[in-house]
Amino acid sequence: MARVFNFSAGPAMLPEEVLVQAQLEMLDWQGTGMSVMEMSHRGKEFMSIAEQAEADLRELLSIPENYKVLFLQGGASMQFAMVPLNLLRGRTQADYLNTGLWSEKAVAEAKKYCQVNVAADAKPNKYTTVPPRKSWRCNGEAAYLHYTPNETINGLEFQTVPEVDIPIVADMSSTLLSRPLEVSKFAAIYAGAQKNIGPAGLTLVIIRDDLLDISIPGTPTMLVYKTHVEQQSMYNTPPTYAWYLAGLVFKWLKNQGGLAVMGERNRRKAELLYSTIDNSEFYGNPVDPNYRSWMNVPFTIAKPELEKVFLQEAKAAGLVTLAGHRSVGGFRASIYNAMPEAGVQTLVNFMNDFANRNG
Repeated sequence: MARVFNFSAGPAMLPEEVLVQAQLEMLDWQGTGMSVMEMSHRGKEFMSIAEQAEADLRELLSIPENYKVLFLQGGASMQFAMVPLNLLRGRTQADYLNTGLWSEKAVAEAKKYCQVNVAADAKPNKYTTVPPRKSWRCNGEAAYLHYTPNETINGLEFQTVPEVDIPIVADMSSTLLSRPLEVSKFAAIYAGAQKNIGPAGLTLVIIRDDLLDISIPGTPTMLVYKTHVEQQSMYNTPPTYAWYLAGLVFKWLKNQGGLAVMGERNRRKAELLYSTIDNSEFYGNPVDPNYRSWMNVPFTIAKPELEKVFLQEAKAAGLVTLAGHRSVGGFRASIYNAMPEAGVQTLVNFMNDFANRNG
């Protein structure tokens, strides 16, 4: 069966070259006679995989030397707790920006450990725009500002890094590695892997090393960043195969030309899809054009009664996982790094044809 264009928000499609490489090495990694899944995580073979993956990631993002890189488990959802547990650093308050469901979840978890100040709330506008910077109600006593640069469900994305005077923490699960990034603007960055990095089960954390000394007393050992820094992400058995696959993705990104090339490619994909929506009376997108996501594009059709037909015909055309999130409805096309421009062009051609037949 031919591979389809998978527009899932996550787990998302992986580069075909990566999957082929993993297939070739499934039974025998580089003459060892064993699969990566069978290796000791402390053996020299896997240690070489882990070290190369970190080196390639550091090169791709130009990560400064005073930042540590962690390969963890628990997903971004675990980070909702680890952030306040580790980064309050003796303070009792933190600023959060609420721009969607994932921001809401981060806020709810942080409230268990500190006083959360929602400095800006996009919910009254149904998460279609970000409140103007001058309206934010930042707290001068906050330990940090947490925000989600891209909300996968509503397709709302910051195009710049917020300017504040306190450490910034970002949930970059759906944007990390999609374009160049100035890591030094952040105190900490975390990202679930299943969008642009690799398969589900791995979480990346990039954290400035001066923030590792203090965690809330009683914090479980596994939830202390310093634990994982001191053990090179191997305090317990890490998700070794997901780590290996992420390493293959990093090599693929380098072979593509790096993040500047990926950023330009992702910009073209998003512009093509949004222009198709905007130039049609049949399709719509509710998000403020100044905050539209490059990665997750929600859209609706003028005749909602045809939504099932649209999905059925799209699937027959090799375009799958286009249903919108259940809380929003409509459709959503997630166009992460591994989605080729040909996939977006195929979707656009289908959308135009469907509109001509049903508009």
